[in-house]
Amino acid sequence: MLPRSILPPSYEQVHGHARRIELASDRTIRERNKISYRLAHWPIWIFVFFILPGPMTFTLFAHGFTWKITAWLALVLAGTGIAAWRGKLPGVEPRPYILRFTEDRPNPLYRRICYTLGWSEAVTFAVLNIAGLVLAIVTGHWALRQIYQTAYFPIAGTMWALGALGVLPRVKKSTKGEGHERRYFYGTVWAVCVAQPVLWVLWKLLPETRATDSFKLAVFVGILAWTGNRARLGLLPRTRPIVPGELAVSD
Repeated sequence: MLPRSILPPSYEQVHGHARRIELASDRTIRERNKISYRLAHWPIWIFVFFILPGPMTFTLFAHGFTWKITAWLALVLAGTGIAAWRGKLPGVEPRPYILRFTEDRPNPLYRRICYTLGWSEAVTFAVLNIAGLVLAIVTGHWALRQIYQTAYFPIAGTMWALGALGVLPRVKKSTKGEGHERRYFYGTVWAVCVAQPVLWVLWKLLPETRATDSFKLAVFVGILAWTGNRARLGLLPRTRPIVPGELAVSD
């Protein structure tokens, strides 16, 4: 962690309570992305597009693969494969798009689409799972399938609209705030990606009672809060504020 005495004067106002930051001038500059780096990012976007139909994803985790889910996966593999080959997925480009965090560059459409979908899934799945748990605790009955069928697309659609308007971090028309906005995105992804599998395991192992559902809700929200706070402090990968002003490479 950098000593407070050498932090920029506006650090407290701009970077909040993050304990760790990254100096853009300390980050390795690369002219091209390695093949291994590009291949490592492709599965991320396969997963993002694959779980896009929320009700179908609920069916997958509840009952396993069906022929429709398998067909959808094949379509996603083909579509993302073509996009990856053309360098039209974040992290899969032949060379990094963002090199200077203060540079006001147009945010390409493929980046805006991909990150919008990432935001919509992270937020929607978390909100619906919390709603399902709360409803089960209050009524004593599980209705998560019905909740996904009726509420998934309205919530996800709202996030898509916000992305289209350029309101969401990393989805704005300009990449100027990338060094700061990326930590909001990755912080959310870290929190949801840790909490969701734990909740799924608890859902499979524990009976459906008010007591166990209350425990599931407490664990799920607790993980979201704990992981989110770690991200806020810059203690998780890619969640440190990047002080702009020098050349850097965005991940």
